[in-house]
Amino acid sequence: MDIRKINDSISVSPQIKNEDMGELARLGFKSVISNRPDGEEAGQPGAEDTALAAKAAGLEFRHIPVVASDIRDRDVSLFDEAMRDLPKPVLGFCRSGTRAATLWAMSQADKDGADTVLAATKAAGYDLEKLRPRLQPKHFKHDQILPAVCDVLIIGAGSAGIATAASLLKRRTGLKITIVDPSERHAYQPGWTMVGGGIFKPEETVRSMADVMPDGVTWEKTAVTEFDPDHDRVHLADGRRIGYRMLVAAPGIKLDWAAIEGLEETLGRNGVTSNYRYDTAPYTWSLVQNLKGGKALFTQPPMPIKCAGAPQKALYLSGDHWFRNGRINDISIEFHNAGPVLFGVKDYVPALMEYIKKYRADLQFGSRLVAVDGSKKEARFARAGADGAVVEETRGFDMIHVCPPQVAPDFVRSSPLANQAGWIDVDEASLQHKRYPNVFSLGDAAGTSNAKTAAAARKQAPIVAENVLATLDGRPIPAAYDGYGSCPLTVERGKIVLAEFGYGGKLMPTFPKWVIDGTKPSSLAWYLKSEALPRIYWHGMLKGREWLVSPDLKAKAA
Repeated sequence: MDIRKINDSISVSPQIKNEDMGELARLGFKSVISNRPDGEEAGQPGAEDTALAAKAAGLEFRHIPVVASDIRDRDVSLFDEAMRDLPKPVLGFCRSGTRAATLWAMSQADKDGADTVLAATKAAGYDLEKLRPRLQPKHFKHDQILPAVCDVLIIGAGSAGIATAASLLKRRTGLKITIVDPSERHAYQPGWTMVGGGIFKPEETVRSMADVMPDGVTWEKTAVTEFDPDHDRVHLADGRRIGYRMLVAAPGIKLDWAAIEGLEETLGRNGVTSNYRYDTAPYTWSLVQNLKGGKALFTQPPMPIKCAGAPQKALYLSGDHWFRNGRINDISIEFHNAGPVLFGVKDYVPALMEYIKKYRADLQFGSRLVAVDGSKKEARFARAGADGAVVEETRGFDMIHVCPPQVAPDFVRSSPLANQAGWIDVDEASLQHKRYPNVFSLGDAAGTSNAKTAAAARKQAPIVAENVLATLDGRPIPAAYDGYGSCPLTVERGKIVLAEFGYGGKLMPTFPKWVIDGTKPSSLAWYLKSEALPRIYWHGMLKGREWLVSPDLKAKAA
């Protein structure tokens, strides 16, 4: 090893071997920084293997890969933060040691002065005089200062964001990951339908955000107000900016309650409810239990929406309760679906229709909820007439379950990342942005044509993790998303129609038929137990345990 000391805190060297880590520890080093992108030359150890070797020797490791001709301010900031955070002394290395010395000089020049850092690197054998223009004191405007820079910045700490962070850290230790999300709690939102059906208790569906945040991740408890991908940074609600090398946008979806006239004023009372909110899902169950007769309306807005089966599940679980209690003939059920079919994948429709008939539900296709008057117990719907003109009709109700229209968050729709429809403009297979290669997106805000479900996020997270690391390392994108999503439609207590499908409505069952045939109403006792689904969710996806992901993860992107 050709170790060259710059000062008591840092030394630099050309490429080291993984088997040298024990010797570095014996020499007193506490940390190692690699500044080489993976795959620069044949036989070069990969960063992941080097991280494991460092850990085995008791050393901290950080990977900050740079190309000598393209060292950016964000790279310098990351090196500076690493030098502040890592235990000393540190060994930095690259192919020759020059990039490591350069990053150190550029990170220290503002504090120590150009003459001092150039003298220190020259004494160590690296003449960096040509860098002097970049080592002069910088005079940034206030709004240009980046108070923090990270390897991977994740926007959103929902299912998609947290699972991606866990998947990244499972693959590579030492990554500097920051998650931005203002919420203090994390919700298992698919469970709210079960709350509305009297199967789950509300408290079973939420946990403290701190409890699910992966170890080693920096959590910024604020909101994003603006994406600035041309400068590799985002603007936060508290006025700060955060720079990144890679951005993973998973901000979720906006429930547009205000798009339905009168809904916000009456939601949670007057018989108006929704399982799409934590605080109103228990009200659904209360209404279902207390309704002895009359009219129950269930609504579904135009796609896309998250958990497209949830509006139907509200109907099925309510109908099941009324059926079991001998009230089904006294209650008139209507399902107002803005779409043209009961379910988008026709293979599952026959099984669902059995329950539509069992619960005597009147299917109203092309019927979109536009207004609710809770005090009058009236709902107004719009549909296209025979001549194409919009026709409105008013329906009375004793209870109405509302699924609100849904759109991308405001700061996404107004950003350079958005496509014409307002969603984040990514390739459907790689989930990489079409215009910004260091940006990826997954979950409900991604502009993909898959069903927006937690199951989709579960499948997408490790694919994004693989592709983010490949992009960081300068390697080709290795993994492709096939559009997998699933809707476990609980059609009665103890039975589900497990709809699993990918892009184009292709059936993609993950269970053998002897366990469950998804196209038929089937019992899956462990799946339907109230404690099973949250347990799988919290301890599976959010902790990076990817045993639920299909084995075709490594499929090459088209």
